[in-house]
Amino acid sequence: MAYNKIKLMKTEEIKTNIQNSIKAFNSGNITQIGLDFFSNLGYNTQRNAPLLNPTYEEFENSFIVEQKFDKTKAKIDEWKYVDLLFQLSKEEISQQVSLFDTHQVDKTIMETYLFFVIELSKEDYTRTELSNITREMNRLFPMPVMVLFKYGNKLTLSVINRRLNKRDDSKDVLEKVTLIKDIAIDNPIRAHIEILYDLTFQELYDKFHFTNFVELHNAWQKTLDTKELNKRFYNELFNWYLWAVEKVRFPNDVNDDKDDKVYNAESVIRLLTRLIFVWFIKEKRLVPETLFNLTNLKSILKDFNPHSEDSSIFYRAILQNLFFATLNTPMDRDINDDNKNEKRRFINTLPKVGNDQYLDQTKYRYQDYFIYPEKALELFSNIPFLNGGLFECLDFREGNKEIRYDGFSSTESKQAFVADRLFFADEFDIDLNTEYGTKGKKFKVEGLIKILDSYKFTITENTPLEEEIALDPELLGKVFENLLASYNPETKTTARKQTGSFYTPREIVNYMVDESLLAYFKQKLDNSDDTEVRLRDLFAHSYNLPEFSTTEKEIIIKSISDVKILDPACGSGAFPMGVLHRLVDLLNKLDPENKGWNDIQIQRAISETTEVYKHESDSEERRIRLTEIEKAFDLNINNPDYARKLFLIENCIYG
Repeated sequence: MAYNKIKLMKTEEIKTNIQNSIKAFNSGNITQIGLDFFSNLGYNTQRNAPLLNPTYEEFENSFIVEQKFDKTKAKIDEWKYVDLLFQLSKEEISQQVSLFDTHQVDKTIMETYLFFVIELSKEDYTRTELSNITREMNRLFPMPVMVLFKYGNKLTLSVINRRLNKRDDSKDVLEKVTLIKDIAIDNPIRAHIEILYDLTFQELYDKFHFTNFVELHNAWQKTLDTKELNKRFYNELFNWYLWAVEKVRFPNDVNDDKDDKVYNAESVIRLLTRLIFVWFIKEKRLVPETLFNLTNLKSILKDFNPHSEDSSIFYRAILQNLFFATLNTPMDRDINDDNKNEKRRFINTLPKVGNDQYLDQTKYRYQDYFIYPEKALELFSNIPFLNGGLFECLDFREGNKEIRYDGFSSTESKQAFVADRLFFADEFDIDLNTEYGTKGKKFKVEGLIKILDSYKFTITENTPLEEEIALDPELLGKVFENLLASYNPETKTTARKQTGSFYTPREIVNYMVDESLLAYFKQKLDNSDDTEVRLRDLFAHSYNLPEFSTTEKEIIIKSISDVKILDPACGSGAFPMGVLHRLVDLLNKLDPENKGWNDIQIQRAISETTEVYKHESDSEERRIRLTEIEKAFDLNINNPDYARKLFLIENCIYG
């Protein structure tokens, strides 16, 4: 017990040091601050070789000796500062780990790491832009290069995976780039602190007991595996779910405890799905952080106690009003500015016969929960309407009978109850041995908002070539399916089969996509074994491209344009999205400047307008189509992938 307490204190001290070293990037010498940052992660070395001048010109003179560095992809015009922080070699690690050696493992040899810091001039950068810079940096060196980026008030740590070429052991293949992206310098979130702590030298060694650089690198990759992140998130979420279903109360008309449990379980799954979706759109700043900030909530909600088990103020006043009266209600912008939210207003609660608003689920409720009810609507005023079924309230009238599932009501006996503590409780031990079928095991749980706040969410889906250490939209399908499979209190397993909801793992989707497209492209080329080998190299998750002639490239690009891909059982769209990512990746490799893809879209527009329109208006239709194509390919307006995705979705992928 004493050992665990000491370890916990040491852990918290390290996390505090990591947080302080991030905040130090606000001012001072970036090289020294970068060294301190990695030192707090446990990577200490005396092999410091800073550049004489931390500029791109000095970097070029020192390291670029061959023409294999793409200055455009590396965005060198935006480098404000660059320096080599240190080299981590066997000698330094041997001082911390006995028996540390250098040899080939899993057909890979690594003898050292390089750590660079680069400050960029813009405020924000996409994952792809930072990945491209990382790749170009790694082309210059025979060992892995870790890059710490600083831009605006954010940091990103970028790590690349590399392996030996299967046909030439003297060459490395640059594979996936993994990023801990957009670490806030002023106020780093808990999720980023936890990830960085997991990457500390001692924590990795305690967990993986590595004895060489390859095993150390594999430990980094394992720790930065989003599958592990998703698994940890789901485990925490499932503990919360098991706690919540025993505490919540949702209305139903069946006088049977078993049915109450089923209704509650279904309702909690709906709540989780809705709230996780909100967390994703919050990344686009479509929903304000203030709705979930305790300090702000205490200033707008009357008698709000976030740790109360006897009140449901947050769920009713904030979440139900957000879900049903905001995200599921159009904003009326056609009337004067003073009443621009006329459609979004509180329900008329005056008692009168035939009140037509009684079951109008687009009207706000719970005025009495707000300190200043007249200002309450300002909380939601800029949140857009989402035209989808996720936030549709399931309360309705059937003849003279009211059917309540969500319990969005002004009548207390018909309201749902989800205690405030379920959202904001501090972490505590809970007995879930009955639910898990275990004995004597300890489980922990905390409030749902605290769980969500402890993870980084991203709205950009990861690809085989680049991955952000964050929860991406694919997670929503996994959570829904796994909870659906677990909610039945009698069987625990049959619910998913009853609904036919199955979620295909990304690895299986990628395999299905690649094998389908490989067979298709082989037929379009010469169908030989050599062509298949080159196609598989093209599909490999690296930028080391195989040789294709100009004619072969044109055939593949035209084949992409002509392909028709149908997924009749589309479900969550995993297969169509996998196809889209793969085809965009291929176009980027074969036609990086989009010239061939642009020409094909122009020819398609001319051909289709000629074929369909047989009169003078075809020239006007053609002009409109060509103008749209020109805008889509305009790099001053759009990322190059925009035109690739737009025309693939329009012409090639169906579900």
